[in-house]
Amino acid sequence: MNHQRAIVDLLYEGYAGRKDHRVAPTVGLIRDRGVVVVVDPGMVPSPAAILDPLSALGLAAEDVTDVVFSHHHPDHTLSAALFVHAAFHDHWATYRHDVWQDRDAEGFKISANVSLIRVPGHSNEDIATLASTEDGLVVFTHAWWTAAGPAHDPYASDTEALSRSRVRILGLAPRLIVPGHGPWFEPTRDTPF
Repeated sequence: MNHQRAIVDLLYEGYAGRKDHRVAPTVGLIRDRGVVVVVDPGMVPSPAAILDPLSALGLAAEDVTDVVFSHHHPDHTLSAALFVHAAFHDHWATYRHDVWQDRDAEGFKISANVSLIRVPGHSNEDIATLASTEDGLVVFTHAWWTAAGPAHDPYASDTEALSRSRVRILGLAPRLIVPGHGPWFEPTRDTPF
């Protein structure tokens, strides 16, 4: 089947704030015309938590062409080494093997239907990954931990910037938001900003 838009899946549904001190990011997958992007491959119970769902979709770690870090907190980056052939993207560069290529994330296109924007707030370097799908825009971002927020991110580097970033994302009219630590959700007028 020849898709004109990106296809989005969740590889692992994240969580935070548990009494047992466990934390994991929501790990996303975007496929777009030969490009295979993993978003936020961070702390998970084991590599199988990412690799098994990837395999169920007919893909191996070697098939991943790109990895995006929404920010550089360890809970969003620690499993990156699973993808040895990928290009890695963050707020200011693309990295592949020993090549560091400077570029701003704002407006950078990974593929025809996948791009990056700056959305500071949780950290000063936060970026969001935008995927244009047949059903509408899907935004991968740590501007929200879950659908409920929290309304006030306890670890935000800049709460005013976070609010502006949330307003910016909501202004894009996303069909779905994939937050930092929970299931994807449809934004509503009750989505905290």
